[in-house]
Amino acid sequence: QVQLVESGGGSVQAGGSLRLSCATSGYISSRYSMGWFRQAPGKEREGVAIINRNGTTRYSVSVKGRFTISQDNARITLYLQMNTLKPDDTGMYYCAASENGWFSLRPEMFNYWGQGTQVTVSS
Repeated sequence: QVQLVESGGGSVQAGGSLRLSCATSGYISSRYSMGWFRQAPGKEREGVAIINRNGTTRYSVSVKGRFTISQDNARITLYLQMNTLKPDDTGMYYCAASENGWFSLRPEMFNYWGQGTQVTVSS
């Protein structure tokens, strides 16, 4: 059983930065891909950034150039560095793992999820 616990959310002003962390436990094989997703009130969950077992990354258009996904060498902790934050970045941010290693920003391709951490960006 894989468990994911996010931390690092908070409230910042537009232009500020936050770093999210996701601590993993349980068995995560080398083929897993990991990702960050977010959900704003009244909106569907959307993919923000993903990273596969080779360290290859993919970002949504809305965050590319501002956010960076990374993980430690042991793949125990996943990070999301968020810079130049905008009010539209507000939402609940979730860490997720894909057991089959899907390299996709589609939430339905991920089968393990954390509880989320709230990010609020004020203008």
